[in-house]
Amino acid sequence: MLTPNFNPFPVLTTERLILRRFTYDDAAGLFEMRSNETVMQYIHRPINKTIDDAVALIDVIEDLLIKNDGITWCICLKNNDKYIGSIGFWRIAKDSHRAEIGYLLNPAYQGQGIMQEAITAAIDYGFNIIKLHSIGAYVSPNNFASIKLLLKNKFVQEAYFKEDHLHNGRFEDTLVYSLLTQT
Repeated sequence: MLTPNFNPFPVLTTERLILRRFTYDDAAGLFEMRSNETVMQYIHRPINKTIDDAVALIDVIEDLLIKNDGITWCICLKNNDKYIGSIGFWRIAKDSHRAEIGYLLNPAYQGQGIMQEAITAAIDYGFNIIKLHSIGAYVSPNNFASIKLLLKNKFVQEAYFKEDHLHNGRFEDTLVYSLLTQT
């Protein structure tokens, strides 16, 4: 069985980024993103209505971290500690050595290769430190940017679920992508 240990918290660095632990100081930036309908159009979670919703999400992220059941990094530029996005592993299936990756990036920073840097660091950590065997991603068939990112990182489509969930009053489809360890 997989036994991840996120204590001490693993800060990851790339050429331009620091992936660090969330703090309550990140709540305003997280709220800005999670309350934006355009940003959230492909994330099938409730839109944040108040800053307290963002604080509650940080509490969930922290709880998963403390229990070693998930890890989410706050993405920041090296020269600025401000939240610009997040990336992490949710639903770590310890018996199966599999986790679901999820990510979100402020639109002001999209199209600059930032998420490519973050996903490269997260995948490396997932396979080499956590010792995952596979990483899955669940995406909307209309989320072309996310699909492009996954394909660039050698994820392959595993499944296409028709109208498998209700979101904003409509049944929507889900694509499932997967990446297996290369060892």
